[in-house]
Amino acid sequence: MRLIEKVWFYGHPSKWLLVPLLLPFSVIFWLLSAFRRLCFSIRLLKTPTLRKPVIVVGNISVGGNGKTPVVLYLVDLLKQLGKTPGVISRGYGGHAPYYPYLINDLSTAEQAGDEPILIYRRCKVPVVVGSDRNASANLLIKGGCDIIISDDGLQHYRLSRDIELVIVDGKRLFGNGLLLPAGPLREGQWRLSSSNLVIYNGQRDDSVCHKNLTSLTMTLGAEEVCNLSTGQCVSITEFINSYPGVNAIAGIGAPQRFFGTLIDKQFNLLNTQSFVDHHRFSLADFSQFDDTVPLLMTEKDAVKCQAFCLSNWWYLPVDASFNTKGKQLLKNTIKAVL
Repeated sequence: MRLIEKVWFYGHPSKWLLVPLLLPFSVIFWLLSAFRRLCFSIRLLKTPTLRKPVIVVGNISVGGNGKTPVVLYLVDLLKQLGKTPGVISRGYGGHAPYYPYLINDLSTAEQAGDEPILIYRRCKVPVVVGSDRNASANLLIKGGCDIIISDDGLQHYRLSRDIELVIVDGKRLFGNGLLLPAGPLREGQWRLSSSNLVIYNGQRDDSVCHKNLTSLTMTLGAEEVCNLSTGQCVSITEFINSYPGVNAIAGIGAPQRFFGTLIDKQFNLLNTQSFVDHHRFSLADFSQFDDTVPLLMTEKDAVKCQAFCLSNWWYLPVDASFNTKGKQLLKNTIKAVL
């Protein structure tokens, strides 16, 4: 974990030095973002109208809140409602040959970014990446999609939206509550009240959460592990019975959440290694691990390691789940715009 993240979320002693140094930049960040929002609100900057509904899945803080599992859940839900969804994403970390870029079966994480490739492979729906989200959405609409899901983009005010779902890490919440770079927030907590739903990822502390918001809690579940080399998937119980110990890596926004999940699932973790979010892996990153011991990683990391994986590398697919009340609330929110 980077030092700045320890300062933001865990009160590392370095905060007494770093936060005062960074606060002036947070003020500049606030002024610029507030001016930009004002320009959109008085129509000095335009928000083009799209011909189909748009659901934005975003957050007000940086990194690892659980947006991708919510996107996967929404795709399945919209299919059940008889819709033809498509997904747009900025494609962070990718370098596509052109934009907007429609992902295909030959696309790689190097071209499109790790999360868009994961969504495309899991959901089998059209996914387009590009910084101009309106152009990406229009490409999907021309291709036959009748509803658009934007993976991130809460602060992309050029994109019109019918529903905003804000994902909040139930454990880390809003860190020290400050704007970037002194804190982890892209926008202040006031932004939550303008969204349709706030989704807390994991158990939340109601004493510090906003009680006047329409919110629900999701959990991330996992039932199996899959081999990167063969694609074979086995139940977690079967895997644990076969292997007494495993190593694990994670290059996501909140690596400890992944390692905690493995411990909760009764995996015996021998060694772990964290990488920064969206890390571009190479075989050299794994030289410290014993090749005879299975290596576990996230599905997001797996899409970047497929080309050079070893036979004992596995990933853990996770899915978002909600209680009955949460499912109905989410479904009713979507039906209201359909």
